Amino acid sequence: MNNVNQITNAGALKLQHAQAALQTRANTGNQVQFAELLQNESNKAQSVQFSKHAAQRVQQRGIEMTDSLLNNLNRAVKKAQEKGAKDVVVIGESGAFIVNVPNNIVVTTMSGAEMKENIFTNIDSAVLM
Repeated sequence: MNNVNQITNAGALKLQHAQAALQTRANTGNQVQFAELLQNESNKAQSVQFSKHAAQRVQQRGIEMTDSLLNNLNRAVKKAQEKGAKDVVVIGESGAFIVNVPNNIVVTTMSGAEMKENIFTNIDSAVLM
């Protein structure tokens, strides 16, 4: 649970830094609207975050995190959240992602080949993407 708090706090810090950077840009006469930039950064902060463990697993297992895959993962997690899910396995062509929905954190992932030999425990929902 401590790792989740660290990740959540890190996300809040990233948003604060992004807000400060955006304010600096707005103050320097840049043509970009501050509100638009802030909204873009806020949207990024609302996307799923990867725990250190999950990020290592993505790299070790050679899972390519494309924009399309990340968008699909975000949509799947949002659907799970709307249904009241807490811990969900999101299964797609690239593999499976175990996500803690309330904290919006991917806690681990596995490739398609690994899914065939594993049991998913401590989840309350599954989403196919």
